[in-house]
Amino acid sequence: MQKGTEMKRYWKYIRPYLSAFIIGPTLMIVETIGEIILPKFMAQIINNGIVPRNIPYIITMGVLMVLIAMLMAVGGVGAAYFGAKASINFAADMRKDVFANVQKFSFSNIDKFSTGSLVTRLTNDITQVQNLVNTCLRMMLRAPGMLIGAIIMAFVMNARLATVVLVVIPFLIVIIIIVIRIAFPRFRILQEKMDRLNSAIRESVTNVRVIKSFVRDDFEQKKFEDANGDLKESSLRAFRVMITTMPLMGLIMNSTIIAVVWFGGKQIMAGDMPVGDLTAFITYVTQILMSLLMSSFIILQSARAIASGKRINEVLDCVSDINDNNAAHPELTVVKGEVEFKDVTFRYYKNTGEPVLDKINLKIESGETVGIIGSTGCGKTTLVQMIPRLYDTDEGEVFVDGVNVKDFSLKNLREGVSMVLQKNVLFSGSILENLQWGDEDASFEEIRRVADMAQADGFVTGFEEGYETDLGQGGVNVSGGQKQRLCIARAMLKKPKILILDDSTSAVDTATEAEIRKNLKDYCPDTTKIIIAQRITSVIDANKIVVMDDGKITGIGTHDELMQSCEAYKEIYYSQMDKEVNA
Repeated sequence: MQKGTEMKRYWKYIRPYLSAFIIGPTLMIVETIGEIILPKFMAQIINNGIVPRNIPYIITMGVLMVLIAMLMAVGGVGAAYFGAKASINFAADMRKDVFANVQKFSFSNIDKFSTGSLVTRLTNDITQVQNLVNTCLRMMLRAPGMLIGAIIMAFVMNARLATVVLVVIPFLIVIIIIVIRIAFPRFRILQEKMDRLNSAIRESVTNVRVIKSFVRDDFEQKKFEDANGDLKESSLRAFRVMITTMPLMGLIMNSTIIAVVWFGGKQIMAGDMPVGDLTAFITYVTQILMSLLMSSFIILQSARAIASGKRINEVLDCVSDINDNNAAHPELTVVKGEVEFKDVTFRYYKNTGEPVLDKINLKIESGETVGIIGSTGCGKTTLVQMIPRLYDTDEGEVFVDGVNVKDFSLKNLREGVSMVLQKNVLFSGSILENLQWGDEDASFEEIRRVADMAQADGFVTGFEEGYETDLGQGGVNVSGGQKQRLCIARAMLKKPKILILDDSTSAVDTATEAEIRKNLKDYCPDTTKIIIAQRITSVIDANKIVVMDDGKITGIGTHDELMQSCEAYKEIYYSQMDKEVNA
C-alpha cells in the first residue's frame, strides 16, 4: 500500500515531463545499439579488409562506422539533454511541494524537525533524488541493454570463449548485493550528520554578533569541527563501500580480459578464431563488465537516494495538526474582534509535565485594549498564540466573534489577526518591502503615515536611501528599537480586527512608547488590542489588565481595581515604581 502511494506521488512529478522521460531513454537506446554493433564492424574490417589488404572495403566500412558514430553522438547528446530536463524539473516540482508543506506546519510540527534538517531535505536530499533520476534515465536502459546485447554478440561470435564471462558474472552480482546491504543504512546516517552540520552553520552565521560579543569564536569553531568531523567520518564510512568495491570489480574485469586473451590467443594459434573476432570479443567482454559496473554504480547511488527519499517523504507525509479540515464555517471572516477563552488548558509536552495554561477563562470585548502582565514563563505569549491558532488548545475552546477558532479557515482567521512577536523578524529586502507585508497594495503615503504613527518614519527618512534602504538578513543594520517600530508599523498597516503586541516596545523609551500607544488608539479605535508587557506603564491605561502567574489568571480589572484586589499586581507595580524613583 505504501509503495503504491509513493509511486503515485512520484508519478505526479513525472507526468508533466513524460515526453522527456520517454525521449531520453529512447535516444540512449540508439547510442547503445551503436556501441553493440561497432565492434562487429571493426572485426570485419580487420578480417576482411586489413588482413587481405582490401582498401575499398576498409573505406566503405569506415564511412559506415563514422555515420553510426555520428548517430550515436546525436543519441548521446539528446539523451543527456532530456535526462537533465526531466530530472531537474522533477526535483524542482518536488522541492516546491516540500516547501509548501513546510509552510503549512504548525509550531508543534516544526518542533519535530530541526531547521538544519529541513534545509538539508529541501536541498541535498532532493538533489540526491534528482541525480538518481538523471542517472536512471541515462543508464537504466543502457546498462541492461549493453549487457544483453554484448552477451548475445559474444555467444554468436564464440560460444566457447563466452563461457569465461558466465563464470565471472555471479561473483560480480554477489558483490553488488553486498554493496546494497551495507551502503543503505550508512547513507541514511550520512544525511543525518549533514543535518547536524547545517544546523551548526545556520546557528553560527545567524548569531555571529552574539558569538563575537561573548568571545565564543573558539567554542563555535570547535562545535563546527565536531559536526564537520562526524560528517567526514560518516562520509568515509559510507563511501568506503565504493572505495573497496570498485578496485575489486576492476580486478575481476581485468582478470577476465586476461583470461579471454589467453584462451582466445590459443584459438587463433589453432586457426579456430580470426584475429578481428578476438578484438571484437574483448570489446564485448569489456562492455559486459562495464554494464555490470554501471549497474553497481546505479545501485550505490540508489542506496543514498532511497535514504534521501524516505527523509523527503517524512516531510511530505507530515500533516499539520492545525488545518481547515473540520472548519464548520470556512467562509466566515473576523468582523468585530471579540475574543473569549473558555476553560483553556495547554501543554507543550502532551503526555507529561504541568500545563502551561490551566483552565483559563477570559473575555475580551470588541475594540477593548487589554494588557497582560506577569512573570516570565507564566504563559502570556502562549495564551495569545491560541487566537490565530498557532497552537491549538488541549482542553477548552477559544472563540472569536462568538465562533470557535477551529470553525474559521486559517486564512480568514489569520487575516483578521496581526501579531508583533517577542522576537521581531524582518526579512532580506528593503524597508518598504518589509512594511508591504502588512498590505502589499498600500500606497506609499499610507505606508509613511503608518510608519510615522509607529515612530519609525523619522529614522527611516534619515537613511540615505530612505524606505528603499536594504535591511540585510533579519534586519541586522537597524537597532532593536528601530526593528520593533518597523514591526509595529507592518502590523498596523494590515488593519486587523485584533492586534497583538507581545512585549513589542521593550527596546524603546517610555516617551516613544507612549506616543505609539496614543497613535494606536487614534489609528484603529475599533481594533481589539492585546498588549503583553513587562513594564506596568505599558498597560496601565488599558481597559482591563490581566495578571497571570504559573499558567493561571490571578487577577482581572483596571489599574485602580487591581491595586485594591490583586497582591501580585501591587507587588509588580511597587517594585517597578521604586526602581524608577531610585533611578
